[in-house]
Amino acid sequence: MTATKELAWFKSSYSGTQGDSCVEVAIAGQAVHIRDSKDVNLPSLAVGREGWGRFVSFTSEK
Repeated sequence: MTATKELAWFKSSYSGTQGDSCVEVAIAGQAVHIRDSKDVNLPSLAVGREGWGRFVSFTSEK
């Protein structure tokens, strides 16, 4: 398993433009890792690619 500090994190395109609600994501294997960009030392969350796809589809419909 890859340590989260070694992942290639990038700001999600679904993050707010004001800089107050930003999330970063990193893709490793079949997992998508998600973390708060304001405090990258907090634990991250990992979900499967299918779960991430459903989440993005759901948020796009709003």
